[in-house]
Amino acid sequence: MKDMQENAGIKLFALNSNQELAEKIAEEMGVELCDASVKHFSDGEIQININESVRGDDVFIIQSISDPVNENFMELMVMMDALRRASAGSINAVIPYYGYARADRKARSREPITAKLIANFISLAGADRVVTLDLHAGQLQGFFNIPVDHLLAIYTQAHYFKESGIADDVVVVAPDHNSVKLARNLAELLKAPIAIVDKRDAARVDEADIIGDVKGHKCIVFDDLIDTGGKMVDAATALYAAGATKIYACATHPIFSGNVVKELEASAYDEVIVTDTIAISEEKQFDKLRVLSVAPIFAKAISLIYHNQSVDALFDKSDSI
Repeated sequence: MKDMQENAGIKLFALNSNQELAEKIAEEMGVELCDASVKHFSDGEIQININESVRGDDVFIIQSISDPVNENFMELMVMMDALRRASAGSINAVIPYYGYARADRKARSREPITAKLIANFISLAGADRVVTLDLHAGQLQGFFNIPVDHLLAIYTQAHYFKESGIADDVVVVAPDHNSVKLARNLAELLKAPIAIVDKRDAARVDEADIIGDVKGHKCIVFDDLIDTGGKMVDAATALYAAGATKIYACATHPIFSGNVVKELEASAYDEVIVTDTIAISEEKQFDKLRVLSVAPIFAKAISLIYHNQSVDALFDKSDSI
């Protein structure tokens, strides 16, 4: 990591979605978060004041587009407009969780492609670059006409499993067919086989729905996010019935909607491993939860971008795990 002197010219701002992650990133980089205030009027309108000069500076704004999604997104838009009007040298939107990413195509007639609309807004508001992590679909990078640095949490996750001894005699499980590529990528890092939950009947799930050998093995159910948690809980039920010895859930983005926390706590999972791309409120914490920080990934990426260096080093598997 660059020392404080080398990173001294970076202007790092944090909005309201994930202050804790922003503070960790700043600490990793050896810089202070810049002074700005984000206020909301009684009718919900957003007021942002930047309390120091940014003229000609390279500015990085940290904001996840997470719940409340529209409010956090508008904060990002207003902040970028303020920076553009304040003559910032470059505006870099650091978006640990890119909301609306699941609306990336028309699945039905007369349906919007909201992920593309969000990309348009970010560009129009003045962003010169987007830095994000584990997009729901990698092709979303093509929705932008500006550079996108798409970072990955998988090396941090694989390192955790190896350091914890979980990677020994383990099977990586895709909770549905859409997650097979993700599961295969983790399995390659852990040198493990994969299995797939092939759920055909919406009303039931059991060991017959597992493609692959999991009996007597530890299992990691791997996906990019946990929202309502239905398929993750179903996967745990099927794996337990199929004779798995220990079962772990792993995902990058902990959206945690509805009753998912209670369901995960009551499930067959031994641990639920997520990252801190989305701030997890106190009421959504539970005993099985383990949170890995992605602050080092973003800190390294921001420093490399600022110094006009390649971010390829972040994808060096031997260095990461």
